[in-house]
Amino acid sequence: MQILDREITLEELRSIAETGFGEMVKAVVDVDLEIVAIDAELHSDLEAYCLERQSQQASLWGINYYPEIEGEDFIEYDSMINIRPTQKNNSREVEDESIRKKIVDITNRWIKR
Repeated sequence: MQILDREITLEELRSIAETGFGEMVKAVVDVDLEIVAIDAELHSDLEAYCLERQSQQASLWGINYYPEIEGEDFIEYDSMINIRPTQKNNSREVEDESIRKKIVDITNRWIKR
């Protein structure tokens, strides 16, 4: 597990995918601190890792990166940690378009595609 502290390339993300799930890298994005945690078996592990490092629960969203896919499908907004009725997110998907946009903006800052 790691919180990105420098921009990484798509090739680096591919390498992480190959050592994990093959085609995908799990990630958690903190939309307030604008950080990305990657490289764990479960989103909940990344979530706990971020919480230990000053993130707030309401700011954390689980996603998956697919380094071999270009365009919008590079990010999948699906994780069990996203089920939050108190934040009006009732499914595994990140439903709020403004949060999705923040995730894309933060991703583009940390991952060079």
